[in-house]
Amino acid sequence: MQLRFQGITNAKDHILTAFILVAALTLMVSRNQGALDNVRRAAVTVFSYLEEPLSQLRLYRQALKTNTDLRRQNVLLLDELSQLRSVEQENKRLRNLLDFSRASTLSLYPVQIVGKELKRASNVLTINAGRENGVQPGMPLMGAHGLAGKVIVAGSKYSQVMPLFNSLFNVSAKLQHSNSYGIVSWDRDSNHELRLNYVPQTVEVDSGEVVVTSGYSNQFPAGLPIGTVSETAPLPGKETQIIFLKPFVNLYRMGAGFIVKSKPDTSRQKLENEYKEALQ
Repeated sequence: MQLRFQGITNAKDHILTAFILVAALTLMVSRNQGALDNVRRAAVTVFSYLEEPLSQLRLYRQALKTNTDLRRQNVLLLDELSQLRSVEQENKRLRNLLDFSRASTLSLYPVQIVGKELKRASNVLTINAGRENGVQPGMPLMGAHGLAGKVIVAGSKYSQVMPLFNSLFNVSAKLQHSNSYGIVSWDRDSNHELRLNYVPQTVEVDSGEVVVTSGYSNQFPAGLPIGTVSETAPLPGKETQIIFLKPFVNLYRMGAGFIVKSKPDTSRQKLENEYKEALQ
């Protein structure tokens, strides 16, 4: 009796078929080795030509990414530089205020300017101090270098200040060298100049001469710096001249200052009132 295994027979057929295919492929490759070498060389040539532009493309994409990163870093650095400059300017202003308070013999109260209106004739500043802090109407507001205005309305915690650049502002002042007296007011034609009026034309005024409060009006203490002379002009048909001043304080940049806690001399004020009544 003869046994047959169908699976073994099929496996032999598959193995034989695979052997024949491998042999055929070997013969084909051996016979066409030259052609395959040519194909290989052609492929190498093609890829050698494509390699440079492809590498340039990769470099270009990398350069674009690097450029984007550098721009982002540049924006961040510029923002940081701007903040550092702002801090430097603020520190400089605060140092100037500190130096002024140390050198002054006046009774000063530090304040912050929390509101500004500098675009019309009736300009106004708002400060963060009021009657609870001892601030009263008529008290001067000083910057680090000079007079900035005077308190008009004092609330409990905030006050409003009439600045130098206001059509109603005026202060008795004098030239520091010649001691000539006049009245300082705002030149409406300029946002950066004041006028010293009623000084006789016979008084010689030098450019750069300092103008300070005179103390004659019993409103401001004497000697508060206001500004420097920039130019002079005679008034036609009059014996006086107009003296243009550059104020020491830049109201547009001013962010803090001091209230001078000075009060008018009541005895002097009483005497002045009696004199006015006597003339009526």
